[in-house]
Amino acid sequence: MSFPLLTATAALPAVGAIVTAAVPAARRTAAKWLALLVSLATLALAVTVLVRFDPDGDRYQLTESRAWIADFGVRYELGVDGIGVALIGLTALLIPFIILAGWHDADPSPSSQLRSSRGGPNETKAPYKWRPTQGFFALILAVEAMVIISFEATDVFLFYIFFEAMLIPMYFLIGGFGDRAHAGSDENASAQRSYAAVKFLLYNLVGGLIMLAAVIGLYVVAGNFSLQEIAEARANGTLDMATNTERLLFLGFFFAFAVKAPLWPLHTWLPNAMGEATAPVAVLITAVVDKVGTFAMLRFCLGLFPEASKWATPVILVLALISIIYGALLAVGQRDIKRLVAYASISHFGFIILGIFVMTSQGQSGATLYMVNHGISTAALMLVAGFLISRRGSRLIADYGGVQKVAPVLAGTFLIGGLATLSLPGLAPFVSEFLVLVGAFARYPVVGIIATVGIVLAALYTLVLYQRTMTGPVKPEVSAMPDLRVRELVVVAPLIALLIGLGVYPKPLTELVNPAVEHTMSDVQKKDPQPEVEAAK
Repeated sequence: MSFPLLTATAALPAVGAIVTAAVPAARRTAAKWLALLVSLATLALAVTVLVRFDPDGDRYQLTESRAWIADFGVRYELGVDGIGVALIGLTALLIPFIILAGWHDADPSPSSQLRSSRGGPNETKAPYKWRPTQGFFALILAVEAMVIISFEATDVFLFYIFFEAMLIPMYFLIGGFGDRAHAGSDENASAQRSYAAVKFLLYNLVGGLIMLAAVIGLYVVAGNFSLQEIAEARANGTLDMATNTERLLFLGFFFAFAVKAPLWPLHTWLPNAMGEATAPVAVLITAVVDKVGTFAMLRFCLGLFPEASKWATPVILVLALISIIYGALLAVGQRDIKRLVAYASISHFGFIILGIFVMTSQGQSGATLYMVNHGISTAALMLVAGFLISRRGSRLIADYGGVQKVAPVLAGTFLIGGLATLSLPGLAPFVSEFLVLVGAFARYPVVGIIATVGIVLAALYTLVLYQRTMTGPVKPEVSAMPDLRVRELVVVAPLIALLIGLGVYPKPLTELVNPAVEHTMSDVQKKDPQPEVEAAK
């Protein structure tokens, strides 16, 4: 029996979460190192998955299938295509940086601590049995496990279980470990965190409950939950799904994924959640968890309901365009750094969904690359912003000025992260955005023209943010601001290197995802439009 590599990749962080949570209260530093080592080991397994995956091989590889709930046709089925492998790699890559960036974010305040008589100089013993540091890192590992298995699941019910289960650790990460740079009293900060966490949970729970009804409906129609079996049955004509039934089921799935993505007008939970969460948790939300929504649109909406996907395309394209323009416009007007990045992400998710539903190979390849590159660029920008906010103790843009004169490395990395966010040529997101727009112009020229407005607005909000925070006279409050420390450089430098490397040479990613995109195009029976002008002979 071959080694269950996919199961191991998801199980390792899950086991690591349990062990980290069990670390004694006085051993915070040990819990941090344990979580970091587990995340690095998970990254090693993800790299193994990548190495063993053959882009030109079968559609789903490294498959595992075992009986689970036999009476209802539920199986423990895993398998990865090129898109899933790319996103597993992104998740496993970002988690170690998230852990390092949040190294001190969950340390209890001195007033709530009692010095341990046996611990080292940095060890403290919390009163009672509450272990906030252990809990923080355990929750991050739990989210990683659930996200990875969501990218691997080819059984619809199995996917649904973890799609919903990841809400629980995310709720506690947002509500229990909020940003300490909140303006106002501790009571007000706590209330805002609770509001953001509850809003996140309610929005996603409603989407999940609607999806559950659709999952049950799919079982009634198809008799099983296997993505591959349903696709094969549709292809050979043994599964005849009525048009109205397919459309209703599609809407149930798409609604849940649109909330997670997030797509306008279901987006309003994201600015609250990212604003109130710590910077590493904000990265976890938008760079990792939200990618499950857009990934699922490709795998489940287009794979299970091809005709309904084409039927809904005009409305979805309009919603994607609204997300692009609306998110960018609100980002321009933001006074809070983290909320600005949140609204920018809404705009970027609009581009991803646009690329998926223009139904061209360039658009879907660009959308998949956008998921990966947006994760890296948002992580770079948000984590540097978190380092900046932790020094000043404020999220307000107006409280900064002249930072580049006192912390040039911090300002420089912030600039590169911002330039990646606006998709500057030479940085990784440019390739993604370019492919999405090429795919849009090929089939829907007017849609492509409107979407380009988002590029202009992205340049505006990014450059204005940098100008207001980093240039100009040095404000007295930032005059003694230290530059990036070694731990922070270890977090930021690899992300910057990836942005530049994938911007100059994106071929490894495109070769990985293009065969999977071809399968998706085949599912919806779409071919790329032929050029109107013939090539010169």
